Amino acid sequence: MPSGEYDPETVERQWQERWVEEDLYAYDGEGAVDPDTVFSIDSPPPTVSGSLHWGHVYGFTLQDFVARYNRMQGNDVFFPFGYDDNGIASERLAEGELEVQHQEYDRDVFQEMCRGVCAKYEADFTEKMQALGISIDWTETYQTIEPRVQRISQLSFIDLYEQGREYRQRAPAIWCPDCETAISQVEMEDSEQDSHFHDIAFEVAGRDETFTISTTRPELLPACVAVFVHPDDDENQYLVGEEAEIPLFGQTVPIIADERVDMETGSGVVMCCTFGDQNDIEWYQAHDLDLRIAIDESGTMTDVAGTYEGLSADEAREAIVADLDDAGALLDRWPISHVVNVHERCGTEVEFLVTEQWYVKLLDKTEEYLEAGRSMDWFPEKMFTRYKNWIEGLQWDWAISRQRSSGIPFPVWYCEGCDTEVMADREQLPVDPLSDDPPVDDCPECGCETFVPEDDVFDTWATSSLTPLINAGWEWNDEAGEMEIERPELYPMDVRPQGHDIISFWLFHTVVKCYEHTGEVPFESVMINGMVLDENREKMSKSKGNVVAPDEVLEEFPVDAARYWAAGSAVGDDLPYKEKGLRAGERLMRKLWNASKLVDDLTPEKRLGRPDLREIDRWMLAELDDRIETVTEHFERREFSKARDSLRSFFWHTFCDDYLEIAKQRLHDGDDPSAAYTLQVAHRRFCKLFAPILAHVTEELWRDMYSEGSVHTADWPEPLGVEADLAAGERAMSVVAALRKYKTDHQLSMNADVDAVRVYGDVAAFAEDIRRVMHVDELESVAEDPPVESVVTGVDLDYSLVGPEFGNRVSDIEAAIADGDYEVVDGHLHAADVELDPEMFELEAERRYTGDGEMVEAGETVVIVRN
Repeated sequence: MPSGEYDPETVERQWQERWVEEDLYAYDGEGAVDPDTVFSIDSPPPTVSGSLHWGHVYGFTLQDFVARYNRMQGNDVFFPFGYDDNGIASERLAEGELEVQHQEYDRDVFQEMCRGVCAKYEADFTEKMQALGISIDWTETYQTIEPRVQRISQLSFIDLYEQGREYRQRAPAIWCPDCETAISQVEMEDSEQDSHFHDIAFEVAGRDETFTISTTRPELLPACVAVFVHPDDDENQYLVGEEAEIPLFGQTVPIIADERVDMETGSGVVMCCTFGDQNDIEWYQAHDLDLRIAIDESGTMTDVAGTYEGLSADEAREAIVADLDDAGALLDRWPISHVVNVHERCGTEVEFLVTEQWYVKLLDKTEEYLEAGRSMDWFPEKMFTRYKNWIEGLQWDWAISRQRSSGIPFPVWYCEGCDTEVMADREQLPVDPLSDDPPVDDCPECGCETFVPEDDVFDTWATSSLTPLINAGWEWNDEAGEMEIERPELYPMDVRPQGHDIISFWLFHTVVKCYEHTGEVPFESVMINGMVLDENREKMSKSKGNVVAPDEVLEEFPVDAARYWAAGSAVGDDLPYKEKGLRAGERLMRKLWNASKLVDDLTPEKRLGRPDLREIDRWMLAELDDRIETVTEHFERREFSKARDSLRSFFWHTFCDDYLEIAKQRLHDGDDPSAAYTLQVAHRRFCKLFAPILAHVTEELWRDMYSEGSVHTADWPEPLGVEADLAAGERAMSVVAALRKYKTDHQLSMNADVDAVRVYGDVAAFAEDIRRVMHVDELESVAEDPPVESVVTGVDLDYSLVGPEFGNRVSDIEAAIADGDYEVVDGHLHAADVELDPEMFELEAERRYTGDGEMVEAGETVVIVRN
């Protein structure tokens, strides 16, 4: 029996520990017999790059709502947890913690250093997730760098290679000078930055004339290989076919016509440098231009830059501008703000360099990937547009090689003689070519016995995109000679939950990888959550100092209060962190606890059988049936905020404020099996309905009051099918609320007697309950119309219509209305000798009662009180 005040600090920790000890949420695999009973969640492995933040709390709590609800639906829920400790983010964490650089160590040594740093944070992740009461199966965990996952990632590479979906190519690639690695298109983001436009005079080779080039990047002048003019640019058409001489650097380049020139930018004549942007790459490939690399992998000027060699790109820009000015070639320079592409990891402006990288083909199958997206259920539907827009904006295949130390190695060697690619045998995996031997002694193409190991590692998303297959046990079957899934009941996964910020990263790449490996779309549905904002609706960031740490919140508020807050926004929408939301959660917890104590006090310990029910009890259970259907529909559609608010309102107002007070009065007056049974049934159902959101307090109440195992493995409530006059019951509750207000307005206690009440509406079946709970001596329910009249108390003018129509007569109209000197005839208002059309005004009216007693309105029902 619940006693005393609820102590969330003690109770929550107790249940978190017991849930883990009992393996309460472990996937038991019985669904392998009946896959329809399995519900699998492709839970995101958080990046091990620091501590968990409030966004993790929000995202995982939403996932937990889904897990707990489906578990109560009788499903065998698969809810794993991963640690994404593979890639640049973890590498940078280790470098910062250990104050080292990855280049200073052999790869295997540095990777061990990373593992040591990450292990501390992963232990903290586990502790935090358990302290949030997330119903994860802790027997199903993985790291994206562990040997098993390395093997699956390398199997994926070999499988796609054999399908012809991967290729190695020396070509322009997106490059981060700070991280010194290639990145993919998905890792770029736009950044508004201050810069300068420069008008520079170019000479026409062999002629005594110049033309103007406008550019934000004069440091690329040494890399200039062509000048382009639009075919429709009549003013500059005379230049086409000539050559230009590049100022300061002296190389001559062709002047070519091309429709990709933007005539509205600068002078309309543009230089092509290898490489400044995507247009440069397209021109380079289309016109077979020379290759001049002026900036290297670290963002430093090369020997192509002549006297500027060794300077950083920024330093070279300022030096070149100064020298152009001295040479008289700088015609103008003015400040601008423009959007540049930066690496999302570090904010460094990217370069486009010619390097050798591994790619996964994307551009030839964008329609198939779009169709795969359409086949999934999206919660909310609007997020499909982001997926669609990303695919339609793709310009590059997926570059999956990274020039870093922390990551999964490519399982490939190259023949030193002919560059033939030699893949590891599947039984070798996982391998590291830097320390392991190739599977052959000599090249199958040329017989050379010397091999060069690939020293790149996979992009972290090349592994994270395999999470459905990692968890379903995707593996090579040597006897069958094909890949197979060891736990096919888990795949495709039922839901992929994630943030909207990684739709292009994680979601799209997972669709690509899994679709190519299995021919199936990897999830039945996608649930996209928004971001957590601060109280001013600004994105949280360390630089702004507005980050909320989970530890700080949970020191002040219960976990269930945080879970209540997390259910406060529509899925997909950003959710501001507001303490009032947590305080509202605390109040609801206390309300549920205190109401439960009262129910326990009022009802017998044993579970009652169903007696003949009084009408008000039938009404209560019928209303609860209706609310169960509503809440269930909301959970099915991932509408957690609607489920929460609908349930809270019904429990707090209809059950606690109205019904519980009535039942309490009846049970205090004597034995009432109908009321006791209804309280028992309703309370059990409320515990279950609240359980996915208020996980701890409902568990404490359920185990204490019912001793039937965990509420989280109980069956989700189904409607009982009780029939009742819902409208009459609603009317009766409105009468009770109106009488409460009457007593409050007259400063009467709730136990104060009322002589007589007449209700103009049918509440006859509920009259005795109303009378007893509100201490009414005589209550009469009549079906006739009440003796009230509607009295006009004022006129509200629509000045947007009245003003233009009547101009200076408006003040006369207002004066007439104020004096009551007006009338309404056939819907038209006559005042001050003018007639106003119906849409120009609205009558303000109130109902007035002229008989004995005082009128109290209960919605549409009129109640007359005589005291």
